[in-house]
Amino acid sequence: MTAAPERHDLLDQLTRAVASVDALVAGVRPEQWSAPTPCSEWTVRRLVGHLSGMNRVFVALLAGQRPPRPGEAPEDADPVAAFRTSAASLQTAFAAPGTLERTFAGPMGSATGAERLQIRLYDLLAHGWDLAVATGQPVAMPEDVAEHALTFVRGQLSDDARPGRFDAARPVADDAPAINRLVAFLGRAVSA
Repeated sequence: MTAAPERHDLLDQLTRAVASVDALVAGVRPEQWSAPTPCSEWTVRRLVGHLSGMNRVFVALLAGQRPPRPGEAPEDADPVAAFRTSAASLQTAFAAPGTLERTFAGPMGSATGAERLQIRLYDLLAHGWDLAVATGQPVAMPEDVAEHALTFVRGQLSDDARPGRFDAARPVADDAPAINRLVAFLGRAVSA
């Protein structure tokens, strides 16, 4: 079993994952905001809104506040700016002294800040992949970050935990890039 990443490693992974997803968000062309995504109910705009919204949820959890509920906030007028602002707040919240070591209660139970960060990482990376696929951009996620995220999620997600959250794991080549193995484990169909 792989040892848990150290504090500075986790924060570095978050920084690099955010930068990769930010590049994808910034690369969305105006006509693509209404395009479908691998998340069948979401357009590109809704997917980016989910990314920003989940950043805000994690910031609220770390601050001991009630997380915003879906649909409480109006749709972001500028999805790129909203993602960047929420991602900066997310990074600041996780970098606060003691955050990764503390335990936080949330809708799905208690977890340490380090565990919460790793949950955010796999969701961020998977939806980054969704965004890349939906907009025809290259999937350029940090291989080591995706590999760590895959190791973490394999330890967290059982077949019983999937209904309503994730589809069944899909087949993918053992030597596929880590991001492809991660999203296939989370139920996405991966070609090549």
